[in-house]
Amino acid sequence: MDIDLSEDGKEEAKKAGRLLNNSGYSFDVAYTSYLKRAIRTLWIVLDEMDLMWIPTITSWRLNERFYGDLQGCSKKEVEKKYGIEQVHKWRRGYNDRPPALTIEDMRYPGHDFRYKVLKEDEIPRSESLKDTMDRILPIWRERIEPDLLKGKSVLISSHGNTLRVLIKWIDGLSDEAIEKVEIPTANPRIYQCKAGRNHVSLEIAYPLSEATAQRNATTCRP
Repeated sequence: MDIDLSEDGKEEAKKAGRLLNNSGYSFDVAYTSYLKRAIRTLWIVLDEMDLMWIPTITSWRLNERFYGDLQGCSKKEVEKKYGIEQVHKWRRGYNDRPPALTIEDMRYPGHDFRYKVLKEDEIPRSESLKDTMDRILPIWRERIEPDLLKGKSVLISSHGNTLRVLIKWIDGLSDEAIEKVEIPTANPRIYQCKAGRNHVSLEIAYPLSEATAQRNATTCRP
């Protein structure tokens, strides 16, 4: 669902931008999804860093995972209908796909003008975490990794499950290990990039905090 940031979310985004700025980070290009909460987070972060002028690529591939027939329902509603254990599998499991929407359902993304350019088989009716990975990898391989190979510093503003699968891919985590990974909101995660001849290697990430911001104040490039 395309829900905007709350006031608390806006404050978190400002704090994230300040942390990055105070640590000496800068970026050459930014990526975000089609969903306004990720876009607004990016706007706020770039504003705090005085980087609103850098190129920004917006892609549906970086959208949050699509929960199918569970879209728009509260966690309590879904747990009451399907049970806590089943809901946990859908939320955390790598291969578990929630019930799909029908094409006639008005929540189906194909009814949204933003997705009219997509083929029907590209528009999800429900996604597992693995499906989300399959959706995201093309933009990683075709746009983000080539930018890193060129030596660019890349900022990605996206969503919890989207970032989980990127972390799985970058860190080489198993299907079981990714189930335990949590992504706090507006908490910058830094990767140091080493570009090889035809590929990049990304060193293990660390979350940015006030303490690391002070220690890394002389660091310029993520």
